[in-house]
Amino acid sequence: MTLKGDYHIHTPFCPHGSNDAVSMYIEQAIKKGLTEITFTEHAPLPKNFTDPTPEQDSAMAWEDLDAYLETIETAKKSYQSKIKINLGFEVDYIEGYEQETTSFLNEYGRVIDDAILSVHMLKSPDDGYVCIDFSSEEFAKIIQQFGSVEAVHYQYYQTLEKAVLSDLGAFKPKRIGHLTLIQKYQKKYAVDQSYQATIDHLLNLIKQEQLELDLNTAGLYKEDCQMLYPPEEIIEQAIAKGIVLKPGSDSHESKTIARGFDLIARFF
Repeated sequence: MTLKGDYHIHTPFCPHGSNDAVSMYIEQAIKKGLTEITFTEHAPLPKNFTDPTPEQDSAMAWEDLDAYLETIETAKKSYQSKIKINLGFEVDYIEGYEQETTSFLNEYGRVIDDAILSVHMLKSPDDGYVCIDFSSEEFAKIIQQFGSVEAVHYQYYQTLEKAVLSDLGAFKPKRIGHLTLIQKYQKKYAVDQSYQATIDHLLNLIKQEQLELDLNTAGLYKEDCQMLYPPEEIIEQAIAKGIVLKPGSDSHESKTIARGFDLIARFF
């Protein structure tokens, strides 16, 4: 089976991505035989939140937001006879900033066709915040700060549960992004315990809240991960529970549209 949609794609408005034009992503999607795509650019972080990454490049700048919306709306019209384009966001769930996130979604929700809710930021033991996927070097510092790699994993899954159950208003994203992003550096910083019970609990909550799951192929191509987000056994669990899965390449450059989709086609 050939998958027809890629529902997790970034753009040149992402400060940690490429400068590939939106049209390059679209043309590549058409070339790959896709009939639908969602642009899920990182929504601007709350204005009163400080990006903890060294480059402070986790999300789109507020001053670029209108240009992003206009660019995607223009592309939707230009390519409407060739491919369905959804305007969307990857929205960060940040513990303690639910009100700000809800305000953003309430303001822009009516133009959002599709969106993802992801956890990249964790509240740290000193009541600050850390970003878990910036680099393996930064992840090592986070482990030191939390005391163990297991403690970081615990905090990630606790935060993910809060994201799933959070009340972010009528426009809360319906899909949870890269469920096992915490495993991005698993080959370098392995854990010595299973999180199967935790994952099963999360999947039950996702089903209860009638949310979808991002089946994200990007982890396959990360040196210290080389695994789907989530891995196959969790995908099978999700399917058994009746959870809807949406394939996403998490592309930050046009050439990686639908990358790895041949490996996940059997789940659809």
